[in-house]
Amino acid sequence: MTIKLHCFGESGNAYKAALALELSGLNWEPVFVNFFGGETRGEDFREINVMGEVPVLVDGDTTLTQSGVIQMYITEKTGKFGGATPQEAREVMRWMFWDNHKLSSQAGMTRFLMNFLPEEKRPQEVIGFMQGRLKAAYSALDAHLSGRDWIVGAAPTNADLSCCGYLFYPEPFGFVREDWPEIDRWLSNIEGLPGWKHPYDLMPGSPADRA
Repeated sequence: MTIKLHCFGESGNAYKAALALELSGLNWEPVFVNFFGGETRGEDFREINVMGEVPVLVDGDTTLTQSGVIQMYITEKTGKFGGATPQEAREVMRWMFWDNHKLSSQAGMTRFLMNFLPEEKRPQEVIGFMQGRLKAAYSALDAHLSGRDWIVGAAPTNADLSCCGYLFYPEPFGFVREDWPEIDRWLSNIEGLPGWKHPYDLMPGSPADRA
């Protein structure tokens, strides 16, 4: 049975789930969600996810939302990306929680404000404040990656697939990859994984489609 992932290309959180599926080798396919057309606010989508968000994974009778939960489910099915030991598994979760609170949530909002709102509605003070918080997050991640190929252990885990969620996107939001050499090297490691794809190649939907 083919797993279906309701997603769209601009969503970094959906990318986390899509990338985990793609790298895991599971049989899956994306289902395009027209976020910018208001689909997630409609009654039909709310029947799939009352939270009104992507990603949503449907695997037979199992429906899951929230990227971290979907990543955990992929680990349960495949044994991949969860860490090699109980100690590593806890460390993976620590970094996933950190990412959701300190990195992805703030990167996603800042990127939206800077790129997907009309220019006259972009709150510059909020954007500047968020970029300051993001700089602190990039600094923490860059320092942690010094001397490491992966965030946890000797192989890619959900910590890597979570923290990279927004960092491959080309739209400006205050992240310049070359400014963070350890993050840059780590992202190159992820790009080198067999099956890696850019979010706009892995999922349907991109700003170019609405241009």
